[in-house]
Amino acid sequence: MIRSMTAYASAETTGPAGTLSCELRTVNHRYLELSPRLPDDLRSFESQLRERIAAKLSRGKLDITVRRTGDARSESLQINNALLSRLSELNLDMLARFPGMQVQFTELLRFPGVMQQAELDPEAQQAALFDVLDRALDALTATREREGEKLGEILRDKLDAIERVVADVRSWMPEIRAALRTRLDTRLADLKQPVEPGRLEQELVLQITRTDVDEELDRLTTHIGETRRVLGLKEPVGRRLDFLMQEFNREANTLGSKSVDARSTNAAVELKVLIEQMREQVQNIE
Repeated sequence: MIRSMTAYASAETTGPAGTLSCELRTVNHRYLELSPRLPDDLRSFESQLRERIAAKLSRGKLDITVRRTGDARSESLQINNALLSRLSELNLDMLARFPGMQVQFTELLRFPGVMQQAELDPEAQQAALFDVLDRALDALTATREREGEKLGEILRDKLDAIERVVADVRSWMPEIRAALRTRLDTRLADLKQPVEPGRLEQELVLQITRTDVDEELDRLTTHIGETRRVLGLKEPVGRRLDFLMQEFNREANTLGSKSVDARSTNAAVELKVLIEQMREQVQNIE
């Protein structure tokens, strides 16, 4: 299954700790790089969060943003009456010693421990975080797969075009070899000195050997078939396709260097253009 590395997804869940929202943004990257931004009280789960993502994604630069809104714990604030009573006693004692001193009620409430907030169960927090993360990851994966289908269609179209170029070059080779022999005949005929018997055949064999591209055409055909096979795999294929693009480019370069005909030279240029277009698309594939 071809999956793009560029996508966006979000999810939201509501629980005792309020509403958790998760946003995922991913772009192409050689490896898997995660950048999580979590509320302070959820940072302890970052390691498990990374493992959970790595189990579903293999490549891409992923920004993860988790936000909390409407914290329900604010509705369950309680006053520590024992502590407040003790502070009141101390305040009265201080007033007796320092009559001009004034302590506001709000200042007492800000004293550490006076206002108590219901503690959340860590397991419930983790469950809420992973629930919203998993749903966001599912949405992200679906988007990446849809984009991957489009990329696959583009790559298959380019493969068809490369295959046509290879077929054209194959069909031209007998004519190119015949033209090479004719040119060699002409050059040897222009020599004023007599040519040794068999010299023409030797020169022709040497020239044909230097310009023979059958091996390159065969390897290009093999790479086309392998790329089509890889595009049908159910696993991430981006790295395999990266390697195949290098192999395609190597054969196209060799084909151009051996060319002795304008048609095969133009064909080599066209191949390089098609391969570069494929390489650009492959950079976005997981």
